[in-house]
Amino acid sequence: MPAPEVLATTDLKGPKLIARGKVRDLYALDEKTLLIVTTDRISAYDVVLPTPIPGKGRVLTALSRFWFAHFADLIPNHLLDAPLEDWLAPQEAALVEGRAMIVRRVKPLPVEAIVRGYLVGSGWREYERTGAVCGIRLPEGLRLAEKLPEPIFTPSTKADAGAHDENISFARMQDLIGAELAARVREVSLEIYKQAAAYAEARGILIADTKFEFGLDEEGNLIWIDEALTPDSSRFWPRDAWRPGENPPSFDKQFVRDWLDAAGWDRKPPAPELPPAIVAQTRAKYEEALRRLVGDEAR
Repeated sequence: MPAPEVLATTDLKGPKLIARGKVRDLYALDEKTLLIVTTDRISAYDVVLPTPIPGKGRVLTALSRFWFAHFADLIPNHLLDAPLEDWLAPQEAALVEGRAMIVRRVKPLPVEAIVRGYLVGSGWREYERTGAVCGIRLPEGLRLAEKLPEPIFTPSTKADAGAHDENISFARMQDLIGAELAARVREVSLEIYKQAAAYAEARGILIADTKFEFGLDEEGNLIWIDEALTPDSSRFWPRDAWRPGENPPSFDKQFVRDWLDAAGWDRKPPAPELPPAIVAQTRAKYEEALRRLVGDEAR
């Protein structure tokens, strides 16, 4: 049974479904092991759109696997080297092949670790109002999409599906998880971003910003979880199209957000269906990001 081209949702009979996020379906395999299935669902403004993007789950999974392996010496991650067939019936394993990761179960931190290397999005809007981003004062006169003098760490809360994340100060993050752990998360997040940005730039992609999620294992070790530097969790810009003062084109879902804004959607559910041309272009952007960063062998 070949894996389907489009997988918008799953209903596996073997493992127990414990959560269905905006994009991922999460199953418990046992008390210490989880199955994460990355579907082709796409969300914008915290709303899941009715139109999936064919193959999107495969791109996110391939990129996450690549980055987790790339940074394995810097930070341990939750990925386990276990065949799907060890846990799933053959038909179910075939259904999620290329979209699933078997991971160890850890305790997620209640914050998202966001690193910004360029001034765009909510950071740009806040800078226009206050001259700062999440309480971090920046030089005067910066332009939209301008590269920051140094990447900045701007954490946020982790909202449930349908709710909005909230930017928080580093001091608030310290209150939530403790000063020592907050410092470690900030340090490793900035180091991952700097190394990944240099790697990507050499391959024609600027990583404008990205978010990471971390957890703690039973021994209290910091573990990188969820996804890793994907077009869903990052802004990817083509290096040759970047101009400070302009919003660059992207290899991520900003393209979909832009179409939704132009269509006049009020950002409240239900979201409109995406036209076939927008679906095709979005798929091409995700696949181009994978090709540039990992190469044709990952497809």
